[in-house]
This record gives sequence, C-alpha cells and structure tokens, in this order.
Amino acid sequence: MVSCIPAHADKFLKLACSAGADIFVVQSTVTTTRHVAKEYKSLDLYKFCQSSKIPVILGNCVTYETTLELMETGAAGLLIGIGPGAACTTRGVLGIGVPQVTATVDAAGARDFHFKRTGKYIPIITDGGMNRGGDICKAFASGADAVMIGSSFARAMEAPGRGYHWGMATSHMNLPRGTRIYVGTTGTLKDILFGPAKVDDGSQNLMGALKTSMGSLGASNLKEMHDVEVIIAPSIQTEGKIFQVGQRVGMGK
Repeated sequence: MVSCIPAHADKFLKLACSAGADIFVVQSTVTTTRHVAKEYKSLDLYKFCQSSKIPVILGNCVTYETTLELMETGAAGLLIGIGPGAACTTRGVLGIGVPQVTATVDAAGARDFHFKRTGKYIPIITDGGMNRGGDICKAFASGADAVMIGSSFARAMEAPGRGYHWGMATSHMNLPRGTRIYVGTTGTLKDILFGPAKVDDGSQNLMGALKTSMGSLGASNLKEMHDVEVIIAPSIQTEGKIFQVGQRVGMGK
C-alpha cells in the first residue's frame, strides 16, 4: 500500500504500480471532488480512479454528501474521519471535525444509498480515535467496514517509532496538524491484535474484543454488526467505575 497527498498522486501512482503496490491511497486532511486551487492544477479524482490499474482509496471525509460524491469517482474505498486521532491536532488548529461515530454513521448511510442506486458497494474505513477494543467495536456498530488504527499499533514492539506515535502521515511544515506523542511499548503486534492480553484496559487482543462483542450482541458477521442497537450515553463508559478511577486502574487510568 502506498499513500500520498493529491498534489503528488499522478507522479507517484506509476511508481507505485511498477513497484508492485496493491492499493494506492490519496489522502489529505479534507478530501472533496470540488477542490479549487489557483496556484496548481487540482487532481481530477474521477479520471484518476478510472485510469488507475490498482484500487484507489480516498480520504478523508465526514459528511453524507461528500462521501456520496467521492464514491461516484470510482474509488475502491473511503477513509472516514477528520481530527479524532490521538496525535492529530486538526480540530485545535483548524477548528473543523465531526465526532467519529457521527461521521461513520453518515458515511454508512451514503454507502448504503450508493449501493441501492448503483449496485456497487464501496467500503468505508473509520480512521482515527480508536485506542481500545471497545472503540473498534463501536466503529463497526456505527457502520464501518474496516478501521484504520494508529496509536494502538504504535505501542507494538515491532513499531518503528519505539514507543512514539508520529502523528499525521502528511503533516505540513508551515501549519502542522499533528504532534508526536509517547504511547509506550506494551507488547508485540500479536499481543495487541490477538492476545493473550497482559493488561485489563482493552488495548490488547483487539480481535478477541471484537469477536466477544459480536457474540454478545448476536452478530455473526460484520454486516450484522451494522444492525445492532447504538445508544448515545456519555456516561456508559465511566458508570460505576469510581474505584477504578480513584485507583487509576483498568478503565480509570
């Protein structure tokens, strides 16, 4: 997989294909089919996706209308989310963003409408803001087909950051929208994905958490997970956890 900003997409697509890349990602803070620029030629996403020899994933977006427009370009998938990542400062710097569950639900609605209208199912990938197994489960319950994970994997022994999460992949030196944060090293990538978990805060055995959540909700696959009931309750995560909070253990850390 190769990722770059729209301005360099035409240049690097050929290189990526010749190098054997399976997927090409065109990603920016906010992606739209109606980008206007005076100093350079905007990337024509329609022509780009249609001419690419490998699947193209576009991102990021958060609204129903923009998601629908991006799906009509012929993209193979979309990244959903603006600013929820642990190391991202977009919301503070630019003042823009949408809560991740709301963004995922709206994008899922656009995906389903697009499928009914065209017969083409375009997966959406919830990108950012998922540090624990419960976050990932809620992303799928909100309609995600996949998730993009940063800080959780940055904790792996194999991660090149050695305990640091380096923030945005396409940071801008004149107006940075990402900061390096220390997340520590808690285990191997296998521990984080498949366990066994050595901690009790939901940061390890992410696949085990997803399977257990799906089983508890009666969902045998991800499509059924999209149909489970979602309740908006800010206190549900901290309800009754007074001793955990007081002793800074488990979910009270």
